[in-house]
Amino acid sequence: MFETIAVFLPLAGACIAGMFAFARPDDEKKQGRIDAAAQWVTCGAMVLSAVFAGIVFSDVVLGQNPRTVELFTWIDSGAMEVSWAIKMDTLSSVMLFMVTTVAAVIHIYSIGYMHHDPGIPRFMAYLCLFTFFMLMLVSADNLVQLFFGWEGVGLCSYLLIGFWYDRPAANAAAIKAFVVNRIGDFGFALGIFAIFVLFETVDYDTIFAAAPGKAGASLMVFGVEFHAITVCTVLLFIGAMGKSAQLGLHTWLPDAMEGPTPVSALIHAATMVTAGVFMVVRMSPLFEFSETALTLVTVVGASTAIFAATVACVQNDIKRVIAYSTCSQLGYMFFAAGVSAYSAGIFHLVTHASFKALLFLGAGSVIHAMSDEQDMRKMGGLGRFIPVTYALMLIGSLALAGIWPFAGYFSKDVILEAAYAAGTGVGGYAFWLGITAAFLTAFYSWRLLLMTFHGAPRADNKVMAQAHESPKVMILPLFVLAAGAMFTGYIGYESFVGHRAGEFWGESILVLASHPALEAAHGVPAWVKFLPLGVGVAGIGLAFVLYMLAPGLPALIAGRFQIIHRFLVKKWYFDELYDLVFVRPAFYLGRGFWKTGDGSLIDGVGPDGVSAAVLNLARRAGALQTGYLYHYAFAMLTGVVVLVTWYLFQH
Repeated sequence: MFETIAVFLPLAGACIAGMFAFARPDDEKKQGRIDAAAQWVTCGAMVLSAVFAGIVFSDVVLGQNPRTVELFTWIDSGAMEVSWAIKMDTLSSVMLFMVTTVAAVIHIYSIGYMHHDPGIPRFMAYLCLFTFFMLMLVSADNLVQLFFGWEGVGLCSYLLIGFWYDRPAANAAAIKAFVVNRIGDFGFALGIFAIFVLFETVDYDTIFAAAPGKAGASLMVFGVEFHAITVCTVLLFIGAMGKSAQLGLHTWLPDAMEGPTPVSALIHAATMVTAGVFMVVRMSPLFEFSETALTLVTVVGASTAIFAATVACVQNDIKRVIAYSTCSQLGYMFFAAGVSAYSAGIFHLVTHASFKALLFLGAGSVIHAMSDEQDMRKMGGLGRFIPVTYALMLIGSLALAGIWPFAGYFSKDVILEAAYAAGTGVGGYAFWLGITAAFLTAFYSWRLLLMTFHGAPRADNKVMAQAHESPKVMILPLFVLAAGAMFTGYIGYESFVGHRAGEFWGESILVLASHPALEAAHGVPAWVKFLPLGVGVAGIGLAFVLYMLAPGLPALIAGRFQIIHRFLVKKWYFDELYDLVFVRPAFYLGRGFWKTGDGSLIDGVGPDGVSAAVLNLARRAGALQTGYLYHYAFAMLTGVVVLVTWYLFQH
């Protein structure tokens, strides 16, 4: 009962707030009351949802009472029967509690951040609907219901990224996010089709029970025989790559910063980008039977971690630094799943939700203080103007950098230890790229802090004079996230990845005996355990040297290594490559089909050609109407002569 309420409360809040959005009173006071009502309804729904999610988590995990609540039969067509159901095991209940808690905090923060916006009811409705679709995704008991939530978060991301639709950049970013995700979703849909062909069902429990018996099965793809489970899992992972912005399908994520900051926090911390990680972990009973798929997940995850970390080091927009950081941290979660340390990936997902939401909302507080300025080169010295925001962002940065005893230290380190303990080539690849990315993570985190809060102010005197701490409705929610960034790692370690992990996760995650990376992680050499912390401290030290002791040095380094710097500033030229290979040819073909095919051929020969011929004939016929009587008499006589001649020849 409680799980159903927790899932559907955000939908109810979204519907009510959506109705408020249609009200357009002329009186500002009435509009203010409507805005406040929308905020109270949505925030109240989210807080209650988080409370019920906490009750469900306690019952499912502590009370060891996993269950599936079937609401009704959704699809019944031939061999395909799909129920609308709420599945609550440890994995779902952890995600339910995390999503609702972080979303509730972000909803409350939005009251202050969006208080001057004219579209408050619409924004709150979108935000609440976004959360509902994510809850539907994590609580699904079959792939079709999961796909419903999957597409729902894609839709809401489009609506929220493009919320300020009067800005061309926001519209372009929303379209880009939607189109790139469609590429991944096409692969995901094919994966669901392949699973149905193989297992004749889309129900999780039935698929997982039959998976060992299908371990050697094959599928014909374009006339070639492939390992069936590999085909299914690779297609599913393509969907995860799009939704979770992995290398190749990542290009939408930084541009998503065009949306309001609460949207960025919700997308990056608790909803859309974590959906791909959750799906891979949920489908672990299939991924475990495909070494090829696991290798692909590991390589893509590790490559994404290092790619995004390098790009984050040269970004100057405060939100884009944090966005690329999200992309990098998602890479860690995926390569954890790739070495079969699924619970380590979920552990980092949960801790990351706290400190990444904290960093995004803290960045929103900075932007609020700086009159909407986002360029860190125009900040500096803000620590004494907004000390509370500075302290909170310091906590988030310490967690992100993996410094003891903050949350990231526990979750990121165990991923690196598991990659090393896997003892495979791809495990080693992931470990060393992860270590390098950890160094860069600490560096760009402190670069952000030092450029924003330390040194001499670089903004206009007028802007600095107006710099002020955010209102309590924006600051107080950050303390909840700061508590998560400080304590979730220590509190959750034993249950998520420690000695109690098997009992905690139960049957919600499957790991074969041949993939003991997480178990072996606890016995790795001491240098493996301390190396992530060491490189994190080194990254902080390097940032301190470059941006405090010798602030002119970064410009000299950028000038000396201009090619590398430009390569990173251009984000490894992925956008330019895609523009050259896909966008321009598509526009060229589109214009060709439009101008030549549609305009000249179809319209020219078809409707335009027929109408032109009729007009031409009409003009010629009209020329015969001269108005002179003798012309008409001559025409009549000519007609009589023709008819008489025809008659004589016929007889």
